[in-house]
Amino acid sequence: MSDQDAIRRAVAASLRKQLGGSRPVIDETVVNAAPEGSTLPIPADALVTPLAQTAALMRRVKLVPEAYEKGGSPEGGVIAIGADHGGYSLKKMLKADLQTRYTVIDCGTNGTESVDYPDFALAVAEQVASGRAWRGIMIDGAGIGSCMVANKVPGVRAALCYDYATAINSREHNNANYLTLGAGLIGTALAKQIVDTWLKTDFGGGRHAKRVDKITAVEKKYGK
Repeated sequence: MSDQDAIRRAVAASLRKQLGGSRPVIDETVVNAAPEGSTLPIPADALVTPLAQTAALMRRVKLVPEAYEKGGSPEGGVIAIGADHGGYSLKKMLKADLQTRYTVIDCGTNGTESVDYPDFALAVAEQVASGRAWRGIMIDGAGIGSCMVANKVPGVRAALCYDYATAINSREHNNANYLTLGAGLIGTALAKQIVDTWLKTDFGGGRHAKRVDKITAVEKKYGK
């Protein structure tokens, strides 16, 4: 072992001691062990050293919080949002709030002039299906039609949510990646609560994973 390696190990050990051994330390050794250009999941409570960050930049290794890998709520994650004329005002409010924490792709519409909701529901769904967006949100008058449109797109699991319970259930049980809201059915405060809850709720996995796999199997059977 070189003197430099010994120093690095001593620093890492000191950090662990200071943190009471409760937090993992990600140093450049961990990053260098990952394939160049790969993604390295990082525990939410991990301490990433400056040398690790430098190594990641040089080797194009993307340091991604484990919550993001598991479908959780990544700060800065990409969300696609859209609305028809009936949902435009609510979309405008939600977009402003989401932009403080996430990267937002606005798929329109951009005013209250009458438009057709399928056009915008599809635009959001395509962002999700392609992987360009982590989650999608679409608002129309009732949320029903947009949900139908989105669920025609392979890779999208859309859920119409109208309260706290449905927001949690659609994520925990169904691993929904697309949320539809009915602007004519809920107020702004409730809409914000639904969105925040839906984005922060993890998929439960376990017995639910088998059932979601069966949804995917149906999609593959009839999506040819």
